Amino acid sequence: MNELKDLFPRGGANTAYAQFFIGQSYLNMLTTEGVAIGNVTFEPGCRNNWHIHHAKSGGGQILLCTAGEGWYQEWGKPARRLFPGDVVVIPAEVKHWHGAARDSWFSHLAVEMPGETTKNEWCEPVSNQEYGRLPL
Repeated sequence: MNELKDLFPRGGANTAYAQFFIGQSYLNMLTTEGVAIGNVTFEPGCRNNWHIHHAKSGGGQILLCTAGEGWYQEWGKPARRLFPGDVVVIPAEVKHWHGAARDSWFSHLAVEMPGETTKNEWCEPVSNQEYGRLPL
């Protein structure tokens, strides 16, 4: 497992949201003005819980993958492997998770789409059994 060389500086340990992750993640908020953009870095095997970005209108999230290898999955659909340069558009109200591959660090920019009455709902963890079924 190689250390990650990322485009943006890695933030500190993501302690504010640690309860919603399996493994260690790091967060560097690049901006909170206008559109919130955070550089999220996942250690190998780290992933966030299933979650939903709710919004009365607008909302959702865009992931801009910048380094390493990771995964994204929407509820009821197959997981998608992610590489630097990949873009994932996540509409509001779609249950999903994202995180690192087992053998790679992973970073993405998380772009929070503006919307009306937005909030995040954290759901159940991605189990070791579910995660373990992903290909290497």
